[in-house]
Amino acid sequence: MGQAAADEPNRVWTADFEGEFRLGCGRLCYPLTIVDAATRYILDCRALPSTSSAGARASFERVFRPYGLPEVIRTDNGVPFSTQALGGLSELAIWWLRLGIRLERTRRRHPEDNGPHERMHRTLKAQATRPARETAEQQQRAFDRFRALYNEERPHEVLGNRPPAALYRPSERRLPRRLPAMVYPEGFELRRVSRHGQIRWRRRLFFVSEALHRQLVGLKSAGSGCWDLYFGPALLAVLDEVEGLLRPADRWLKPRPGHR
Repeated sequence: MGQAAADEPNRVWTADFEGEFRLGCGRLCYPLTIVDAATRYILDCRALPSTSSAGARASFERVFRPYGLPEVIRTDNGVPFSTQALGGLSELAIWWLRLGIRLERTRRRHPEDNGPHERMHRTLKAQATRPARETAEQQQRAFDRFRALYNEERPHEVLGNRPPAALYRPSERRLPRRLPAMVYPEGFELRRVSRHGQIRWRRRLFFVSEALHRQLVGLKSAGSGCWDLYFGPALLAVLDEVEGLLRPADRWLKPRPGHR
């Protein structure tokens, strides 16, 4: 599946961890960076102590409040963005889908799929981590200074020698106070995933994913006893009721036909 065009602010955000490094105090630092792909605007650069889902979610919540929600978030296949579960769904990815954000993943071992983000990381590394600061608080201040310079002062040739802040504007889609219910089109069969990660279909149990426990999935007939299994807009698998099998669609989260 091709990448979404980053042709206007908030159409596509890219996110990544810029590897870990050791602070002067001996603790590890994992910088999480979130960038608007169209304008190169760095939405956040956060010095985190790990790549945990909880820490990443808190960082995204911090960004969503002032800047709103993007249409697409593009990441690699690493933790906490992806797992070995069906569709690669992680807790973070499920939350994004519940918010109506479409997911994109780069190809494995193809960092060029997120080329501008990777180039920004090289600049970040050279200007804000060498040398590493003594504490996480000092390192965060260094990231904040870098972000301000990168966004507001540094001209970018691809932007007509303007800084990202001259072009970026917040999204009109705001972070809701409560997660909206997952809605499926008319004609879908709905099933609630059990706490053991299963759904019941035609008197059989099919294991979907423990990550989706208590979530609502939708099934659409694909003919010949096969059903496309979706979580929101994302096609996860094909359920073959004749063979009694659940086949993964593939590692890309293919959207429903007609879903932008």
